Amino acid sequence: MLDFKQRSPLKELLDSHAIPFEDIRQNMLELNIINTFLGGHAITIKGVQALLNDKDLDTPIICEIGCGGGDNLQAVATFFKKKSKWVKLIGIDIKKECIATARETFPDETALWICNDYAKATFPQQPDIIFTSLFCHHFNTEQLVQQLQWMQQNCTKGFFINDLHRHPLAYYSIKFITKLFSKSYLVKNDAPISVLRGFTKNEWEGILQQAGITSYTIKWKWAFRHLIIVRKNDKQQYTF
Repeated sequence: MLDFKQRSPLKELLDSHAIPFEDIRQNMLELNIINTFLGGHAITIKGVQALLNDKDLDTPIICEIGCGGGDNLQAVATFFKKKSKWVKLIGIDIKKECIATARETFPDETALWICNDYAKATFPQQPDIIFTSLFCHHFNTEQLVQQLQWMQQNCTKGFFINDLHRHPLAYYSIKFITKLFSKSYLVKNDAPISVLRGFTKNEWEGILQQAGITSYTIKWKWAFRHLIIVRKNDKQQYTF
């Protein structure tokens, strides 16, 4: 019997080493499909919109840590193209296979792809926004506190997090969907575990408190995601 009251200690296969490149590539491609059809990319765009007003849309620098195959940044690039605006993108991931997939899949994007631990990466210019999508659930609480503090210190306008809400319906739904449609053993194994490693709103509030972040907004988004917005030097909560 699964216990949804506590985060699972199970590790995802993708967190291990020596996974063949083609397997990681298939995993990244399918995650892009999942993010597209289950609203993950739309939530990322909501995060960008919450932190930038119209005058900020001219050439902001937006960085994603744990960028995987780059599909989130591709969605951001498309959003700015539709508005005829320029944006500078930075994608950071510790796995060389993920960075290779991003470069291969989105060769025309004017993005800087960095293969490194995010905490060791250096920027040519400080990003306006830093964000993560489906990245935080890979870490324990202590690591997350450090991650939130790092994001707050290294952005100029703010940061946001787009990650999973741990819930039985989310778990059994994604398990059923991936069993039917996925061709990736990584997705079939890791997607349900990702939900089990996701967060409740109360858990996010505790993590933010430990990180010393007192001004933030948490919104529940379909399908079973939380969007956490932290605007730098902002004492006021806001809606989006």
